[in-house]
Amino acid sequence: MQRLHTMQALNTWLQQTLQGVVGVFTDIDDTLTTDGAITPDALQALHDLRTAGLVVIAITGRPVGWSAPFVTQWPVDAIVAENGAVLLQNKKSLCGLINGAQLLSKTYQQDAHTRKLNVIRMQQVVQRVQREVPAARPAQDSAGRETDMAIDHSEFTTLPTHEIEQVVAIMQREGMTATVSSIHINGWFGTHNKLEGARWAIHTLYGRDLDAELQAWVYVGDSTNDQLMFEAFPHSVGVANVRRFQAQLAHLPRYITDSERGAGFAEVAQAVLFARAQR
Repeated sequence: MQRLHTMQALNTWLQQTLQGVVGVFTDIDDTLTTDGAITPDALQALHDLRTAGLVVIAITGRPVGWSAPFVTQWPVDAIVAENGAVLLQNKKSLCGLINGAQLLSKTYQQDAHTRKLNVIRMQQVVQRVQREVPAARPAQDSAGRETDMAIDHSEFTTLPTHEIEQVVAIMQREGMTATVSSIHINGWFGTHNKLEGARWAIHTLYGRDLDAELQAWVYVGDSTNDQLMFEAFPHSVGVANVRRFQAQLAHLPRYITDSERGAGFAEVAQAVLFARAQR
């Protein structure tokens, strides 16, 4: 597999190129989280980025139901869930706060009728996957999914590489888009993905064209379902555990952190904030 570049150590990231950064996109699982939970250093990093005035958007293969609580609990501007399909925001009611609570806003790439039909089709694909790959199990967060399906390969069930590839092939034969994260195999009907979801989020939230300002954004991720983002963003960073997937990545991140998972994300935030302070 030929690659156009190799991953560079984060300390080679030129500070002057970071001074114009306005925001950070980040994956969640094994990028912000460690062993399934966000670590204090990663949570503090999110807070510090927001306090400094940067936009912070998490973009994940996790479902709407799983992601929704974190929109209100974490210092993020939004979460794009289900690989670009759903935009979650923590928005105040037009009438103001209701008993001090804030309201969750959900915006979809697909209309309600399409989503309903796709759910039926995905149930049939799940059944086929389980017939042909008996060890395959739906992800435990499947109940919270609205626009995609997920098969567990490393969270609570372990699938060998050849069975992961078999599941991906089944999804693709059924006409689905399929990607592999650090924990799940995700499949959905539609052309959206993390990169399209990022573009959609920036247009929806701010009325801006992400492609026109890619130099002003950072992306942080860890696995094969991040490679569209690694390819598109000049400031793309893999936390150190991305090496687990290095052989399968056609597009590597430009930079790599010393630390894994949440500690690696904290390194990225520190570099961005240091550059911002030098302006």
